[in-house]
Amino acid sequence: MNLDIKSPAIRIAAIAVLPLMLLGYTFKSPTVSTPKWKQMFDGKDLKGWEVKIRKHDLNDNFGNTFRVEGGKIEVRYDQYTDFDKQYGHLFYKKPFSHYLIGVEYRFVGDQVKGGEGWALRNSGIMIHGQLPAEMKKDQDFPNSIEVQLLGGNGDGNRRSTANICTPGTQFVKNGKVIKTHCVDSNSDTFNGNQWVRAEVLVLGDSLVVHYINGVEVLRYQRPQKDPKGNEEEGELLKGGSISLQSESHPIDFRKVEIIDLEKYAKDPAKLGAVIQKLMSEKRVPKQ
Repeated sequence: MNLDIKSPAIRIAAIAVLPLMLLGYTFKSPTVSTPKWKQMFDGKDLKGWEVKIRKHDLNDNFGNTFRVEGGKIEVRYDQYTDFDKQYGHLFYKKPFSHYLIGVEYRFVGDQVKGGEGWALRNSGIMIHGQLPAEMKKDQDFPNSIEVQLLGGNGDGNRRSTANICTPGTQFVKNGKVIKTHCVDSNSDTFNGNQWVRAEVLVLGDSLVVHYINGVEVLRYQRPQKDPKGNEEEGELLKGGSISLQSESHPIDFRKVEIIDLEKYAKDPAKLGAVIQKLMSEKRVPKQ
């Protein structure tokens, strides 16, 4: 596990102990207070966020796609005549490296005309992304790791959420480099307009874990850029931007909050203790 720790002994302890802590094993650990959630969205406006929509300049919120109504971030397309692959992202002002992010979301309404079939009841949380100012005007998605959010179609078929997709990136799972663009989680299917809570534990370039309503549904290691040339692995992603998607289906976000774990990044014992405390609580959204 790469936590940028210089001491070999501490590094070995981190590799051996932290994953077991995350699986629920109990160890004698330092006493730590539970850190508090910071609200990334104040329920009033989009202050502290930037908009980038394909075919439009940075901070041109075309069609009032991202708006705040009733204490929620709403992604809407009522001012579009056709979606025309105008994928959008709402970027938080600050990049992060080690953190736990929590988002409560629900899909509503109907997909806008011109939306792709795969984008039905589809959105995402982009992590370890490039900065919005680095995106080209015609770029569809930031190079990032996508925590893909999907809603069920109501047809009885399984449709997991908190999957992983990889625009410009790849990752390692069970010791193997995964180059498949999207990999499903083992979550339940959530139909209708029910609220769902997605949490993502991100530990720099070492480990990422997805949770839905307090249940772990996917984990992987070594998030990285696509490799150059014939290389098997690319440059590791230690941190980056966080953004929310607009992909042609209306969606609401009523809570976006984060716990910054950066101050524990070089102390695996404290990091493990904090994570164990945080994940001992099963956070399920109210309907």
